[in-house]
Amino acid sequence: MCSKRDLSVPGRSLPRVTEPDSVTETRTAYDTVAASYAELVETSLAESPMDRALLGVFAEQVRAGDSGPVGDLGCGPGRLTTHLHTLGLDAFGVDLSPGMVAVARRQHPQLRFEVGSLEGLPLPDASLAGALAWYSVIHTPPERQPVVFAELARVLRPGAPLLTAFQAADDVPVHHQQGYGHEISLHGWRMDPDRVVRQLAEAGLDVRTRVLRQPEGPYEKSPQAYLLAVRR
Repeated sequence: MCSKRDLSVPGRSLPRVTEPDSVTETRTAYDTVAASYAELVETSLAESPMDRALLGVFAEQVRAGDSGPVGDLGCGPGRLTTHLHTLGLDAFGVDLSPGMVAVARRQHPQLRFEVGSLEGLPLPDASLAGALAWYSVIHTPPERQPVVFAELARVLRPGAPLLTAFQAADDVPVHHQQGYGHEISLHGWRMDPDRVVRQLAEAGLDVRTRVLRQPEGPYEKSPQAYLLAVRR
């Protein structure tokens, strides 16, 4: 089902624009938790050598190709956008949540951040030298994820890398009613890596590296998957 968002202008007859309920729900939830989320994850990268290592490999692959912009797609408060910048990449961020983008712009004013959806990115075809989708596909229902993978492929140049990360399971749904000290309603999925690899390939993205690590710390409830792919 889709929720209807009336973008009509008085005095003009324009079509009613619709979006999936999952998109509306995700935007609302992350707008609610934006400031609290940013505070909680501020130092998490420093505590995860695996994440830093994989981001470093991604950055090396970008630098080995043609120079150009790199999109942190689903950037949240911009912490990884800034990390990619420190690795020498021309990084910018896109996020569905205006609240998250506002936090990112405030905390990282030297970088560019835009509001946009993974299902319709505000980017030209073949415009990116690399893309990061770090736990940003997990709120899209599995049956709609091919739409997102097609968008990721569309905005990448041939030969450009994509690094995506997500919680791994057999496409298990999770409903969050509390998050970062707030009451919310937010659905997510612990995704099947085999299914994601197949659907990325169908979109023109060939997975070259696949990492699966066991959960760590008190908050992780499932293995974590990392896929490094290249646009055909």
